[in-house]
Amino acid sequence: MAQRVTRLAQPLTAAVPIAIFSAAAVALPLAAATTLGLAAEQTSVWILSLYGIPGLTSIVLTLVYRQPLFVAWHTGVVAFIASLGRDIPYPQLLGGMMVAGLAVAALGVLGLTTKVATLVPTPIIFGVVAGNVLPFVVGTFNSLGNDALLVGGALLAYLLGRRLLSPRIPAILPALLVGFALASAAGRVHALPYGWLWPQFSVVTPVFSPAAILTVVPVAVPLIALHSNLTAAAYLRSEEYDPPTRAIEVATGVATAFASFFGPSPVCMASLLTPLTAGPEARARAVRPWAAYAGAAAFLLIATGAAVVADLPVVLPLPLLLAVAGLALLGVLGQALVEITKGPLRLGPMVAFAVASSTLSLWGLGAAFWAIVFGTITSRLLEGETGEDD
Repeated sequence: MAQRVTRLAQPLTAAVPIAIFSAAAVALPLAAATTLGLAAEQTSVWILSLYGIPGLTSIVLTLVYRQPLFVAWHTGVVAFIASLGRDIPYPQLLGGMMVAGLAVAALGVLGLTTKVATLVPTPIIFGVVAGNVLPFVVGTFNSLGNDALLVGGALLAYLLGRRLLSPRIPAILPALLVGFALASAAGRVHALPYGWLWPQFSVVTPVFSPAAILTVVPVAVPLIALHSNLTAAAYLRSEEYDPPTRAIEVATGVATAFASFFGPSPVCMASLLTPLTAGPEARARAVRPWAAYAGAAAFLLIATGAAVVADLPVVLPLPLLLAVAGLALLGVLGQALVEITKGPLRLGPMVAFAVASSTLSLWGLGAAFWAIVFGTITSRLLEGETGEDD
């Protein structure tokens, strides 16, 4: 018995960083909810879907396939959706996410994921992501000018965290803790307005608009299906697992579509966290699924407190939440910039990045859509298949 407890303690310990990151990452949807203009009740049900649906999906997939298949939500897609709030009404964004989820599921059923990926080069997609994430990161330093002590302390804690802490502990955690301590010392932390509340289920009816679908689907589908799902599957194979790639695509696609009744929740394999649940950190292969269960349990715990989490913008200063969200996206921005500059395609991704960063709007379609169009055309005309100028 003691030996079994010891064996289970190892994968459960490996899941601790997942729980820490999951809790700290709440700052991103809270900042996105502010950008989208969501009320506290809408934010609550969105957080419930962001954490509850992936948590349940992880448990089901891990149980059925007896592999550590950990599912989460895609930070880049959430930031991308938030950036569209000024151009596309919220119900239409939900409609676009629903179509994106159904498209991911359909590609999985038909086995066409990698073939469809060739239509728009991956660096172009990351150019769009970089352009849409950039305002959140820039917002951190805008907040620094308006609230130097609070945001500056959080920024310093983030930098020291990156320098001194183990990579398993996300640097946004000390940033949030130090920011909270400074806000508390300044008397800027307030009590929860309603105390503890269980999350309330409220459905938002998605609206299907061609403009929203054409804007959301070309970015969300590749990021969910390729950037996350296939990347995680590749890691699982490196650990001598046989991941059910089609089942993963179908499950995450259906989960994304279903979650769209509650909020824009891009459900996908957690490619960055999969090594913690399926790699040597989780120790013996026989108990590694318990790391996925523990990570899923952390997600479900956050989901149960969604109503309380949604009130955090009332409890904590908004500049702090926006700053922490921007710091959380620094890694996403860095990865995207690497993808658009490492080649062989460079000009097309840079055009996509520039257009996505603009306020361009033509014929009812926003900058994100045109970033894909202009970036892809540029690469096809000038960089061809190899990335060399003609």
